Amino acid sequence: MPLDTPKPLDDLALDVLFREARTHNKWLEQPVTDDELKAVFDLAKMGPTSANASPARFVFVRTQYGKDRLKPALSAGNTEKTMAAPVTAIVAYDPHFYDHLPKLFPHADAKSWFSGNPALAETTAFRNGTLQGAYFIIAARALGLDCGPMSGFDNAKVDEAFLADRGWKSNFLINIGHGDPAGLFPRSPRFSFDEACVLS
Repeated sequence: MPLDTPKPLDDLALDVLFREARTHNKWLEQPVTDDELKAVFDLAKMGPTSANASPARFVFVRTQYGKDRLKPALSAGNTEKTMAAPVTAIVAYDPHFYDHLPKLFPHADAKSWFSGNPALAETTAFRNGTLQGAYFIIAARALGLDCGPMSGFDNAKVDEAFLADRGWKSNFLINIGHGDPAGLFPRSPRFSFDEACVLS
């Protein structure tokens, strides 16, 4: 059933999703379950992508074996907090996402738009995979989890250790869990509307 006219979220929801949400560096000893990860994905996947292409792929590193494989790819500044996080999501994308378009976008021959145009396919996969990673962060916050998204790793090493057999490519990482406020830095400044926006 279609929703009625959308109403703005209340201040509590806006605080949880944006105003009070932070990038976490320390983690409480509280697990993140597989069911929680599935719930986050099932919410995040509803965000829009070009032609419903849905190129993002996720690898959830949560075992000691997985952490041991991930550790050599991390920069020094990201190692400790990542090893302590209950889960680290490798946000990746499938360069051949268009093979799935007959299923995901069945009302047009969308596969042909990308299969013969590698540059367009790569741009579309990276852009929309990044969008889906952002949706994942918002979905995780909405479902009571904290996130620590980051770069600062060797993509080639991550791809070799986790993704090569599937042909996926890594984009960025997200540590996931219940954040320890003791590890937060003061919030950094943000641009004002007038500094970053133009009305035309």
